[in-house]
Parts: sequence; C-alpha cells; structure tokens
Amino acid sequence: MQEGVHIIIFLAITTCLILLLGGLMILVVYLYQQKRTLYQRTYSELKLKHEKKLIVTQLEVQENMFRHISQEIHDNIGLTLSLIKLRLNTLNLEEKEKASSQIDSSVELLSESITQLKDISKSLNADIINSYGLIMALENELTRIKDSSTLFISFKIEGEPVYMDSQKELIIFRIIQESFNNILKHSEAKNASLILKYSTSDLHIYIQDDGKGFPLTDPDSFSNKGKAGIKNMQARSRMIRAAMEISSKPDNGTLLQFIIPI
Repeated sequence: MQEGVHIIIFLAITTCLILLLGGLMILVVYLYQQKRTLYQRTYSELKLKHEKKLIVTQLEVQENMFRHISQEIHDNIGLTLSLIKLRLNTLNLEEKEKASSQIDSSVELLSESITQLKDISKSLNADIINSYGLIMALENELTRIKDSSTLFISFKIEGEPVYMDSQKELIIFRIIQESFNNILKHSEAKNASLILKYSTSDLHIYIQDDGKGFPLTDPDSFSNKGKAGIKNMQARSRMIRAAMEISSKPDNGTLLQFIIPI
C-alpha cells in the first residue's frame, strides 16, 4: 500500500516536472519568436531608413551633376556661342579680308564648342567603366584634363588592382572626376597628383594639388560656403561607405584622402 503511494507521488512529481519543462519550452519558443519578430521589424525599419537615405543621396548627387552640366554649358559653351553670334552680327561683307578673318575665327570657336560638348558627353557617360574599367577610364579622363588645361597631373598605382562591381567603380570615378574639376575651377594649381593604393581590404585614394588651398571649416558647412563639389564628393562617398578626409591651408594646397572598402 505504502509502495503504491510512493509510485503515485513519483508519477505526480514526474508529471509536474514534464508539464513544467513543457511550459518552459513553450515559453522559450514564444520568447524566441517574439525576439525574432522584433529583430525582423527592426531590420526592416533600418533597411527602409537606409534605402530612403540612399535615395536622398542619389537625388542630391544627380541634382549637383545637373547643376554642374548647366554651369559648364553656361560658362564655357554659352560664352563661346555668344562670341560667335557677336562676330557674325558685326560681319561686314564689303571688308572681305576682315570678314574672312571673322568667319575663320567663328568656325574655330564653333569647333571648340563641339569639342567641349563631346568632352562633357564622354565624361557623363555611365558606360565608360563597362567599356574601359576604372584605371583606363581615369587615364583617359586625366589625359583629357591635361590636353584642355595647363595642369600637370601625375598618376600612380600602388599594390595589385582589385576590380569591383561596375556601379561602385563608376562612383569612385565620379568622385575623382569631381575632385579634379574642383582643382581646375578653384585651386589655381599648376601641379596635381593622383595615387591609387590597393590593399586586400581597402582602396586608398590620394588627390593632392599645389594650389591656393582654403581654410578648413566644418565639412558639413561646405555647401553653405559655395563648395558644392566637396558636398557632392561626400554624398558619393556615403553611397559606397567610404571615409573621406580633407587637409588644406591657405597658400598650401589641398589633399583629399578616401578609404574605400573593397
């Protein structure tokens, strides 16, 4: 009789332990599901936030690019065409020698405008990376700059080049293109250098000029100071998770450094 009571107690305790263990397992599964749901929701929110930020950045870059195109056309091609128009309007056919000279110079200016338009078109062509790759595209761009200006540019590659996806290389190309555009427009430099330093995990880019430089302020205020080109480079850097550093002093040139994860 007493043995039977012990068995019943044992079975009762065992049943309680099994039920308790089952309850704990259900609680653990429930908490895991809750945590997983919360993680997925947080991940989705962060992903959406990142995508929104990326879209804003892309729109900002596009806006700056369109502004750059407009300025190039207005400052260079528009001025040249206005000069051609002025010369043709003042053309006097009775003065044959002078008229011939005006026509010849107008044709020359028109050819220059066509060349400038071609250069702008080539520099904006997104297929340039697919066609040539980053390094050759940069070599072509630097040759174009040297041929159309008095700026001397040295180009050096260190390490073994690592080829990235074309979209990322295009953004890198645009960053370097923008930096040299700034050098030509604002620095009054005679010499500039570009170094690409490859490692197994990063690409380091160094762009330096011997121009007039400028006082460093808070980089976030560059857009308010008229340095939209720097803001444009910062926006593009964020798109590829690159770090950007600026070193500059008045009359002491400027150094731009980029660290891009591969």
